[in-house]
Amino acid sequence: MSTFHSLGFGIGTKNAKLEWLEVFYPQPVLAPEASLVDAIQSVLGDATGTIEPNREQWLALAGALENPALEKIAKTCAESVRPAVLTLIAKDSKPESTPEAYLKLHLLSHRLVKPHGVSLEGIFALLPNVAWTNEGAIDLNELSDRQLQARAQNRMLSVESVDKFPKMTDYVVPTGTRIADTARVRLGAYVGEGTTIMHEGFINFNAGTQGKSMVEGRISAGVFVGEGSDLGGSSSTMGTLSGGGNIIISLGEECLLGANAGTGIPLGDKCTIESGLYITAGTKVMLLDDQKNEVKEVKARELAGQSNLLFIRNSVTGRVECRTNKSAVVLNNELHANN
Repeated sequence: MSTFHSLGFGIGTKNAKLEWLEVFYPQPVLAPEASLVDAIQSVLGDATGTIEPNREQWLALAGALENPALEKIAKTCAESVRPAVLTLIAKDSKPESTPEAYLKLHLLSHRLVKPHGVSLEGIFALLPNVAWTNEGAIDLNELSDRQLQARAQNRMLSVESVDKFPKMTDYVVPTGTRIADTARVRLGAYVGEGTTIMHEGFINFNAGTQGKSMVEGRISAGVFVGEGSDLGGSSSTMGTLSGGGNIIISLGEECLLGANAGTGIPLGDKCTIESGLYITAGTKVMLLDDQKNEVKEVKARELAGQSNLLFIRNSVTGRVECRTNKSAVVLNNELHANN
């Protein structure tokens, strides 16, 4: 009996060269049960990776499955006019194909794994830069012809974005969330139950929120935000893709980033950075005791991960100071209700 890290039945898009542009997995499976693995192997043998069963194989697979939801998906794949794929990942190593990359992004947005919980090494090379349109993904080299065809048929082909990542809600709509502008949340984002994302909020792939949070700022790639935290308008978190290096930025529970504030260090629980203040690892910070007496000056990286910190800028001296934060962020239950 073989075991797999994850698998998914998907329907996607290819370009004229039969190269994958994207794949939609309606119900990805993490750590599939032995019975599901046995059913797949009874039809397809020991193949792993990206497999494209023919119609008869999809129907045979549907007949072998005990899971009604997966059986329905397999039958749909059998009759799909778009390319259908079965992706089986044996172990969590770097993805080797575009369908594998999309399966891992789906695992994140379906909340089956948390940010940093799955290997995404080399993913950019596997995700083609495509035009995301009202008619789906289109290869950029084929876009001009498709636009011409649409005009000739009295249709408007609208290009919503040109990017490697699609918006999450075209693939997954997590339960218990509010997303004011869906274009600002990429596939591969982990949006926790109870999260509200306002119009200017943004969540990148492999990043997100643990649970009930208010997001009016930017959650960059690799950043994970704890339960009950609030990112104020135009606030920012430094991701690992640019500027953050290998430091994994995170916010603990009940943290507050004020409007236009930001952090380049991980924060523990109940930390606050006042509006307009951006803390980087090298920021010089004066520590104050409970009586607001100076203790010593440190670089912000020395405070990484600590809880109950309040970062402010002294309006007289201009220096950055850190005090004990004796209050926690309390989100407005009525404002942030999601259901």
